[in-house]
Amino acid sequence: MAFSRRGRIAAGIGAGIAAVAAAVGILALTGNADKVPGLNTLIKPPATCPLTGVQPHSGRVPDRPALAIKVENLPEARPQAGLQAADVIYEEPVEGGITRFIVIFQCHDAKRVGPVRSARFTDVDILPQFGTQTLFGFAGGAAPVEQRVQESGLNDVNYQQPKAEHAYVRDPNRVEPHNLYTSTGALYRAGGTSGGMPTKVLTFSDGVPDGAKRASKVQLDFSGSADVFWTFDHRNGLWVRSYDTGPANLENGHPITARNVVVQTVKIRETGIVDAAGNTSPEVVATGTGPCMVFRNGRVVHGTWSRPTLGDLTVYRDAHGHTIGLAPGATWIELLPNDKTPVITK
Repeated sequence: MAFSRRGRIAAGIGAGIAAVAAAVGILALTGNADKVPGLNTLIKPPATCPLTGVQPHSGRVPDRPALAIKVENLPEARPQAGLQAADVIYEEPVEGGITRFIVIFQCHDAKRVGPVRSARFTDVDILPQFGTQTLFGFAGGAAPVEQRVQESGLNDVNYQQPKAEHAYVRDPNRVEPHNLYTSTGALYRAGGTSGGMPTKVLTFSDGVPDGAKRASKVQLDFSGSADVFWTFDHRNGLWVRSYDTGPANLENGHPITARNVVVQTVKIRETGIVDAAGNTSPEVVATGTGPCMVFRNGRVVHGTWSRPTLGDLTVYRDAHGHTIGLAPGATWIELLPNDKTPVITK
C-alpha cells in the first residue's frame, strides 16, 4: 500500500515513538541504559544545567529534580554555608524587616547548608515553578504554612518529617536556633531523585541584551539588618554581595557571588500570622506584574516581570517586550518590596 507524504511522515513518527517505547521497556527490565542499543541517542541528557545554562563540573547533568533549602539571614546566622553550590537563590522579606533565602540546588552538591530555618507562604508560591516534585528542606513553620506545603505537592523533606529527620544536625559550636544544618546529599537520599528534571525557569544568553546600561553597584535596603549591596567584580565577571556592616562571606571565607542579580519589585500582603515577638508575617505577592532590573556583566536592563497565575512561570521582559537573557551561571533573585527603591551606581 502506498503512503502519501503525510502518511510517510506519520508512519516515521510512529516508528520513532515505538522505538523509544521499546527501548524504555528494555531499560525498565534491565536497569542499564548502556545495554539498550541506541537508547542514549534517543534520550540524551541536557548538555547544560537547566537552572544555570552552564556545563556541570562533572561533565554530566544529574537526573534529579530541584532541591530548595530555606536558609536564615539574621546577623546571628552569618556566615552561612553551602550557598556557593546553589543554582538559584531568592531573597525574600519576612517578619521584623529581616530576610531569608530560598536556596535552590540541582546541578551541584553542598556537604553543609544552613542555618536552616522555617518556611513561609512565599516559598510555596515560588517553588512549584521549578517542578511540583521539587524537594523542600526547612525547619518547620506555622501550621497554615505547613498545610500549604502539603497541598502544594512539593516533596516535603523538612526536619520534622520521619524520612528526613536524620538529614539534619545541630552544630554545637553555634547558638540555637541558628545551628541547624543539612546537606544536599542527605536530603536527596531522604526525598529521592525520581521526580525528573526541573523546569527551565530562567532564560540565558551569552550576549548582553540591547539597551543595557552601565552599572557597577546596586543597593537594596531591605531593613537595618539587611542593607544589601551588590558590586560588580570586572576581573571575575561576578557580582559580589556585602552589607552596610561589611563583606557577606560564607563559612569558607569566600564572598557570596552571583553571575546575575535580578531585582523583582513586588507587592507585600499580611498573612495574619504573628511571631513570638509580635511581628506580623508578610507574604510576597508572586503573581501579577511589576518593575524589574536585571544586572549582568556590569550592566543593568530595566524591564517588567509578569506571572499571570501561580501555574505560570515568571518572565522578565525589557521595554520592547523581549525576554531578558541572563548570563549563564548562578542567579540571585531579590524580591524587593515596592516601598523600597534600588540605588544604582554607574
